[in-house]
Amino acid sequence: MRAIHSDEITKNVREMCIQANLILSDDIKSRILSAGEIETSPLGKRILGQLKENLEIAKNDQIPICQDTGMAVVFLNIGQDVHIEGALVEDAVNEGIRQGYRDGYLRKSVVSDPILRENTKDNTPGIIHYSIVQGENLEIIVAPKGFGSENMSRTIMLKPADGIEGIRRAVVETVMLAGPNACPPIVVGVGIGGDFEKSAILAKKALTRDLNIPSSLPHIKNLEEELLKEINETSIGPGGLGGKITALGVNIETYPTHIAGLPVAVNICCHVNRHVKRII
Repeated sequence: MRAIHSDEITKNVREMCIQANLILSDDIKSRILSAGEIETSPLGKRILGQLKENLEIAKNDQIPICQDTGMAVVFLNIGQDVHIEGALVEDAVNEGIRQGYRDGYLRKSVVSDPILRENTKDNTPGIIHYSIVQGENLEIIVAPKGFGSENMSRTIMLKPADGIEGIRRAVVETVMLAGPNACPPIVVGVGIGGDFEKSAILAKKALTRDLNIPSSLPHIKNLEEELLKEINETSIGPGGLGGKITALGVNIETYPTHIAGLPVAVNICCHVNRHVKRII
């Protein structure tokens, strides 16, 4: 049994909130750079060049990549041989979010009640997903999610008979409905299976997977490639102003489901697909 103090969790979450908002991960950055070489639309090419310049300014000046520094989404994979001492895990994570958004001068965007809309003034609480896994390590993934693209996401309850073609239609239709509102070029996370809420969590988790690592399932890997090609054929383009590059990547996660269902969730993220992973 390995002991980890809650202060260590708070410290790492604080640092990760700041890091995620200032420096884009290598996989996303490389896709933006390569997109600029592939794009044929002069306007689209110029927009991608501006995105590249924005990334460099954010990193060099230590300022947020985007003014919407998101609602903090945290995935915790907790080894079953880990004992956490000190504060409650949830309190430790939220304290890390609080400190990160305060010390990083990040925008506070969370309201305490969805109807009354009073700002909590520290960007807490975050959205926390827990998994108990083997081992004695604690893996933390922090993925701040902006709501321009979040608002364009959907969960669709398909019938099993809809099959892979139904999945393809649902994903592409969601992207088409989003149009310029999701700030393309986008990254598309897709969750297939489970039930209503599980598919949505899968889609969110899919956004945190390195774009250079395809699904380990051959039929899902093929679907990722086909969907990326089809989405980029919509010609929505960078900034929604036309072009070849509408999406930088499509990641799909799956889970067993009921014989009567085929849940599909599509979680769209703008090009600022922020995610940081640490193991403590």
